Amino acid sequence: MSIRNLVQSVVRIATAIPASKRVIAAALFPAFVLGGCAVVPGPDGQPWVVLGGPVAPQQSVAGSPPPPHSGSTAARATPTALNVRLYPANDIATQSGVLTGTVTNMMTGAGRFQFEYQGELLAGEATRVSGDERRGVASAYGPRGTYANCDYQMNTPVQGAGNCMFSTGAKYTVHIGR
Repeated sequence: MSIRNLVQSVVRIATAIPASKRVIAAALFPAFVLGGCAVVPGPDGQPWVVLGGPVAPQQSVAGSPPPPHSGSTAARATPTALNVRLYPANDIATQSGVLTGTVTNMMTGAGRFQFEYQGELLAGEATRVSGDERRGVASAYGPRGTYANCDYQMNTPVQGAGNCMFSTGAKYTVHIGR
């Protein structure tokens, strides 16, 4: 059922009940429809949908080859959330310790990831390198100006490793996987 059909159904039902109950239904409707969901602007200006947890990208993430093209949306691959762990690789990174985050693999060769670094949420995207379906680059940016640039290689569609360099001089070894 589309949102438009859902709203039309609710309006039909709401007009059939007394006014006092319509006010209550109108007040509660957004909570049922949007509960645990928020749309926030991403660093690239595109909307990101937050569903009570990690950012669910509107485009794709690193980790697997593009899905087969099909006219049916049911035939498309389902996005997969993968854990990301960043282990310190120099003294600057050791001050912050191990970082954890998520990457949402959209199964198209690109995607978005996020993690927290020194109290700042860095969010960005990962993209496969043309000509080498296993290699990729990733970038993330935070609201205070901190950024990270990473290179990675996927062993399987759901497991990989690489290196990240931060604007602070911190270096990390990154592991992607469940």
